[in-house]
Amino acid sequence: MILKEEREQVVEYGRKLIELGLTVGTFGNLSVYNPKEKLMAISPSGMDYMQTKPEDVVVLTPDGEKVDGDRKPSSEYDMHRIFYQKRPGVNAVIHTHSTWATTLACLHWSIPAIHYVIAYAGADVPCIPYVQFGTYQLAQAAFDAMGDDHYACLLGNHGLLAAGSTLPYTLDVAQQIEFVAQLYYNARVAGGGVMLSDKDMEHVLGSFATYRQK
Repeated sequence: MILKEEREQVVEYGRKLIELGLTVGTFGNLSVYNPKEKLMAISPSGMDYMQTKPEDVVVLTPDGEKVDGDRKPSSEYDMHRIFYQKRPGVNAVIHTHSTWATTLACLHWSIPAIHYVIAYAGADVPCIPYVQFGTYQLAQAAFDAMGDDHYACLLGNHGLLAAGSTLPYTLDVAQQIEFVAQLYYNARVAGGGVMLSDKDMEHVLGSFATYRQK
């Protein structure tokens, strides 16, 4: 089986998305990239994560050409492959519909430095306007928002996109930004909250630069 280990990871971490409450039903998607083989393994479209098997996971090139798998890949495959094409070091992408991140996405609120763990994703988490799901335009907008130094963004009226060097780290990004999204919403409802300064975040980002990213 081509990319056997990566396909098994997609199955394992897809189930974790459900177990951790980061998405519901068959929504959301995830992928992992093998830079040596220049191939990506991505979750199939519309399949129950708990029923998905490694052979259901689809293998694509970064150009979107199917190499292996009988299933249809996630409709958001462009939002994965654009990172593998254009951002070296990103080898995993997870898209969720987690409750608090999606709430902020529907409000079009970017997340500032309300808590130091936002450094998992960068100095902040930008929110892009709504762009039709399943389009290359959405992929490009998310990629542009994240630039070279962010590992997450909110997709307006849609959900959360997280990226990282590995699937375990990228899942951490998705979890921690969901936590920060809830904090930020609660802080704003309570009167606003106190944000960390640029200097504070500079130190935190320096500490996080090597944390669990190898």
